[in-house]
Amino acid sequence: MKQPLWKTCRLFARVVLAFLACYMPAQASTLNVVTALSQSDPMYQGLLRFKQAVEQGSDNQIKVRLFVGSQLGNDNDILEQAMAGAPVAVLVDAGRLSFYQPEIGVLSAPYLIDNVEQLNVLVQSPMFAQWANSLATQSGIKVLGFNWWQGERHVLTNKPVFAPDDLDGVRLRTIGAPVWISTIRAMGATPTPLSWAEVYSGLQQRVIDGAEAQHAGTYGARLYEVIGYVNKTRHIHLISGLVASNHWFSRLSKAHQSLVQKSALEAGAFATSLVQARQSEIEQALAAAGVEIVEPDIDAFKLATQQVYTELGYENVYQRIQQYLAEQMGVDIRESH
Repeated sequence: MKQPLWKTCRLFARVVLAFLACYMPAQASTLNVVTALSQSDPMYQGLLRFKQAVEQGSDNQIKVRLFVGSQLGNDNDILEQAMAGAPVAVLVDAGRLSFYQPEIGVLSAPYLIDNVEQLNVLVQSPMFAQWANSLATQSGIKVLGFNWWQGERHVLTNKPVFAPDDLDGVRLRTIGAPVWISTIRAMGATPTPLSWAEVYSGLQQRVIDGAEAQHAGTYGARLYEVIGYVNKTRHIHLISGLVASNHWFSRLSKAHQSLVQKSALEAGAFATSLVQARQSEIEQALAAAGVEIVEPDIDAFKLATQQVYTELGYENVYQRIQQYLAEQMGVDIRESH
């Protein structure tokens, strides 16, 4: 059976990128960093901080170029390029990485953590280090830093949502990864995978009935123009990481490897602090734009989404995470779930 032209072109592009990555002069290293977000998003400010730290710390031996709005391809495209050895990096959520390292997908599971402090403890744990190592050795994707907290995800609709029953029949845009799809279905909606760049037009043209996003993403994409309600379900803490080609990373000197990883973690902490500082300001801006802020029954959504851990086989890893957090933070985290 003849292979479709688009598949042939994609395969050819991956081969070319891998070839170029292998034969680029070692002394001139350039990393293309891609994000689907806009320049108004706090994460972009974090990426700027990463660029400045890496270039200054390496005396410009490593150059970092930033691309917003998925200019070089969507997140999955960039991950494929990274796996092929191209000198690219992308800010991506754990759900997308679950295709390559299943356990890491639990970071995108519903109501896993309650705050940023728990996140910072979790991503420095031995179990996370094991997942990251597996991702690098098995799939060629190197985690540079996974402490980029983008905020809590909320349901965006044109009708108020107070409980899971209110989402019955609602086509809700989500990320096309198993943990996200299962979560949205458990919440009562019909999960509809769609690229972030298409959400605005999808809502405008009623291809979808709603979406779910963190405040900064909602505001940056101007979704307040096409929705009427932000329902604060807080169903997922959007935990993202800056990941790159392991082939590119392995060709750096040890000193430059250390610099890149340190810069990614510091930039992630900086971006997270911006998100935390701007949460209430952005919510006020959304309200001023005519969006109504709704406080749903969180306990009802927590109860409804417990099944996600069973569906995806995450019960054991969930228990390990809760036990680790309890031991490290001196409290029983499970009491809040």
